[in-house]
Amino acid sequence: HVQLVESGGGSVQAGGSLRLSCVASGDTIGRYCMGWFRQIPDKEREAVAGIESDGSTSYADSVKGRFTISQDSAKNILYLQMRSLKPGDTAIYYCSLGPNYWGQGTQVTVS
Repeated sequence: HVQLVESGGGSVQAGGSLRLSCVASGDTIGRYCMGWFRQIPDKEREAVAGIESDGSTSYADSVKGRFTISQDSAKNILYLQMRSLKPGDTAIYYCSLGPNYWGQGTQVTVS
């Protein structure tokens, strides 16, 4: 049984930084593609950043140069370092493991 638990969300002013964490249990990360998605009310969930099993990363154009995805495979933790935050980054952020597993989400609010 895979469980993903996000943390690190909160409220910050524009230009600030946050680091999101996603702790995975029940399986070992690094074998799968993992990612961060975000969603605002009445909008579809959108991909923010992804990391493949070979370590290669990808980012949405809107966050390139500001967000960094990384993982600590030894600790089974996925991170999303977010800098230069904008009000448009306000959303619930979810981590994913493969195509089927999702965390419960953590709220990020930028004012």
